[in-house]
Amino acid sequence: MLREWLNKVKSKENDILLIFTVLAVAVIGFALGRISAIKEGQFKINVSDAKLPELDNTLQAASPFVGSKEGTVYHLLSCRGAKSIKESNKIYFGTKEEAEKAGYRPAANCPGL
Repeated sequence: MLREWLNKVKSKENDILLIFTVLAVAVIGFALGRISAIKEGQFKINVSDAKLPELDNTLQAASPFVGSKEGTVYHLLSCRGAKSIKESNKIYFGTKEEAEKAGYRPAANCPGL
């Protein structure tokens, strides 16, 4: 009787191995999920603690023209060229005349100038 049972088990070896593998993967996955949930509280990042630079929005809102401190052309704020200037290099002008008086000329690739 024992031999018959062993013969049945041997004929089903592949099925038993597959079931064991699926169960092992499920248990390991569950354990890793629990571990990650436990450690989640250890490394919290609070975004409200971050110090962000203050922007002078009043200057930007009143100045529709911008140039680079290192360049000689000025752009409308909406132009592609204006968006490529680093914030630290930007210089704002209230009028075209103000920009031209400072030695800047209109950008050729900025429609509307």
